[in-house]
Amino acid sequence: MSALVLGLLAGAVTGLALGALGGGGSVLAVPALMYLLDFTPAAAATASLVVVAVTSVTAFVAHAREGTVRWRAGALFAAAGLVPAAVGGAVSGRLPPGVLTGAFAVIAAVAAVRMLRPSATVRHDEVPVRPGRVVQAGAGLGAVTGVLGVGGGFLAVPALVNVVGLRMRAAVGTSLLVITVNSLVALAARASSAAPVDWTAVAPFAAAAVLGAWDGKRIAQKVSGGTLQRVFACALLAVALFMLADAVV
Repeated sequence: MSALVLGLLAGAVTGLALGALGGGGSVLAVPALMYLLDFTPAAAATASLVVVAVTSVTAFVAHAREGTVRWRAGALFAAAGLVPAAVGGAVSGRLPPGVLTGAFAVIAAVAAVRMLRPSATVRHDEVPVRPGRVVQAGAGLGAVTGVLGVGGGFLAVPALVNVVGLRMRAAVGTSLLVITVNSLVALAARASSAAPVDWTAVAPFAAAAVLGAWDGKRIAQKVSGGTLQRVFACALLAVALFMLADAVV
């Protein structure tokens, strides 16, 4: 099967997950690029950042128009992740492939566990922002995005709910601001040291992801969110175990 067809298929599946689940869907991009399009872990992380940035900007604009973005909290959270995202982006290409694959497998497993415990992101009222904890959480998310090329919505949304104190809808909209900023910074840091990337394969992947995200939203309106999360979490956990085995072997 050609790289174009594989890129379209993999991007569509990633987009469907993003649209249906929001945070966490982009974590599929890296393994899809590695195992379907034969990217190295470093190249997959760089290409994933492009996909994450494009899809996040698209969704962010829609949330901003709806007024679900909390700009002050989001700006502080994103600012805390600027340096870690830049440093992570710069060093990612120099890390051994096995280390990157293993680290990603761990993060994917964490994402799966988070999705199996959705109650951790429930809050019915907003509380004052605590700058110290926001900075710590923002820095950690920036580092994960920079090194592994994942948006980190599965980490950002719970942090914005439990650390920043936002309601769920506001947390989702605000997380897109944070993810967009972190992704762009990490990409800029990779400009001189990133592994070679086949952009002819990434372009259709990103385009299909954006289109798939719209279909994912429609699916989310017809199927229970809890059911979608459980199915995706189990699939993601299987991918994580496969990647961990691949890294060890």
